[in-house]
Amino acid sequence: MERREIEIFLTLAEELHFGRTAERLLVSQARVSQTIKTLERRFGVALFDRTSRRVGLTPVGAALYADVRAGHDRIERGVAAAVAAGRGIVGTLGVGLEAPAVAELAAPVFARFRARNPGIEIVFRETGFADPLDLLRAGEVDVAVTNAPVDEDGIEEGPGVYTEPVVLAVSRGHRLAGRAEVTLDDLDGETVFRAGRRAAPYRRTPDRTAATLLDLLARIAAGEGVCPLAAHAADYFARPTLAMVSFAAGSPPVRWALCWRRGGRTARVAALAAAADAVAG
Repeated sequence: MERREIEIFLTLAEELHFGRTAERLLVSQARVSQTIKTLERRFGVALFDRTSRRVGLTPVGAALYADVRAGHDRIERGVAAAVAAGRGIVGTLGVGLEAPAVAELAAPVFARFRARNPGIEIVFRETGFADPLDLLRAGEVDVAVTNAPVDEDGIEEGPGVYTEPVVLAVSRGHRLAGRAEVTLDDLDGETVFRAGRRAAPYRRTPDRTAATLLDLLARIAAGEGVCPLAAHAADYFARPTLAMVSFAAGSPPVRWALCWRRGGRTARVAALAAAADAVAG
């Protein structure tokens, strides 16, 4: 089978509609029909059952589709790997995560990166709780995902990978625990803990820090203070001793963004940034 024949056969097997197949491949419907008839004559067996109302694969056609699809995908991966190697985009990409859950929340970005760059292995690492850029500064990861905006010396901010609302973590006995929502003004007069690089306007001066996430949640549960957190905390860190209260509509969201050391935009880092831009676009 020639390449164009393979493309037409696979697309028709997926679409099961001659018109949609033609539109998807930017060819005429007659070309699709002629190609399938040519293949069926060559193989001496029907690949599709066709009526005026539907198109379906025959058992032979279904078996051929499974084999051809698997082989086609292997070829595509091989070609992509060869292209990546030719561009020097191979090896390992170390990604530091301020919030480990972002590896799942921003899965479309990382999935697109892997599909376009099969020669690169992503290695996720959890960054320091108090200083989420510690591994990046030390050169132990190539890129970090942190709370934007990133205004640190020697660090460049890249595209965002995920955006979500903010919740306020309070103890179950706190005066705000029963509220349907809170506002930034509700932080006034409260002892506000900082989690990672919490950006303005949720940052408070002075604010309090904790040694670890476990320490932070324990202090909040004990009524020592409150802490604005990304909304995924309500699912990932749910505890019977804590309440996660949503901030009012219109409150600034958390925008998780890529960043890298100034001058450290390697081909691998640029490929990840391109994947983020493509998903956002």
